[in-house]
Amino acid sequence: MYKLKHVIVSFCAGALFFSGVSYAADPSKIEAVVKPLKFFFDGVEKKLPDKQTSIMYNGTTYVPLRFAAEAFGQGVRYDGAKSSVYFTSPKQRTGADFVATVNGIGIKQQQLFEALIQGGNGNNVLDGLITYELVKQAADSKGITISDEDIQRELNIIISSMGSRENFEQALEQYQMTEKDLYPNLLNQARLRKLLIAQVKITDSEISSYYNQNKDSFNTPEQVKASHILVDTKAEADAIYTQLKNGADFAQLAQEKSIDTGSGVGGGDLGYFERGMMVTEFEDAAFSLKVGEISSPVQSQFGYHIILVTDHKAAVTKTLEDVKDQIKETLTSQKIYELSQTFVSDLRAKADIKNLLTTSTTNNK
Repeated sequence: MYKLKHVIVSFCAGALFFSGVSYAADPSKIEAVVKPLKFFFDGVEKKLPDKQTSIMYNGTTYVPLRFAAEAFGQGVRYDGAKSSVYFTSPKQRTGADFVATVNGIGIKQQQLFEALIQGGNGNNVLDGLITYELVKQAADSKGITISDEDIQRELNIIISSMGSRENFEQALEQYQMTEKDLYPNLLNQARLRKLLIAQVKITDSEISSYYNQNKDSFNTPEQVKASHILVDTKAEADAIYTQLKNGADFAQLAQEKSIDTGSGVGGGDLGYFERGMMVTEFEDAAFSLKVGEISSPVQSQFGYHIILVTDHKAAVTKTLEDVKDQIKETLTSQKIYELSQTFVSDLRAKADIKNLLTTSTTNNK
């Protein structure tokens, strides 16, 4: 049976809370206080479904019954006609359902299958799941809990390391991943941070040294946001330029006329770019235009461009004080990573690990 370790589900005479709904013999006498609570299952925060909340009544805290039961792996069904609630426990798993055990805790076949979808070979992926379980057990033994804010912090660190949210999303797209796919890694990284943070000390000297070595990475170069219409001949370009001067819509003409079909479908939008990203003729023209200004036809190796500048960002140079907190976060993450190598090795050395794929056993207890 699953024991409700973290949440108490109570039934009182005359009142039943089921899926966020209260039923009472005399509703007019109920004085309930809606109290938002955070719920942690095995140290990990789990949010209530939308429009459901916890309620305090007569000294007892009530939570949605279905939410609590399903969080502990139990099915629940309410039969209004019989005024009964039915719980169903999951089927008892056998050893054949596991691919490994870590200190007696099984790693399921389904966990391995889901992890394999992300890539890698069976043994390497299983080794990662074993490490995940070791870190989880270490965090649980110290009563460490992980909130949504902790997960978001780890995600923000990754995004910051990639320069921008846009770069991060492009990387996800390239590897055909979603933020949800990153969750297990973010969760374990948050656990490692809390397990090891007391051992990390970052000095002002280290921060200053990192800034001086990576100063260019904190600077943002001058950028232009532009759209263009690309055609093969100057005659075509001249005709389009005349139409634009007479009030034609730039985006519409880009969709209709541009041979750069990639940007054409978006009205010719090329997004932001800095110097060195475009061919010289195009770049020189774009950076010389004011916002809202349209160029006369510009010839390049690709044909003739008509350019519209839609935004311009000046270069930004950040001081040490501007990025001090960011650098401290980066150095902290680096040290936690370094410490985690030895930490995980020590956990393995002390653990009872059985790899049921290879029938190997490591028992160091």
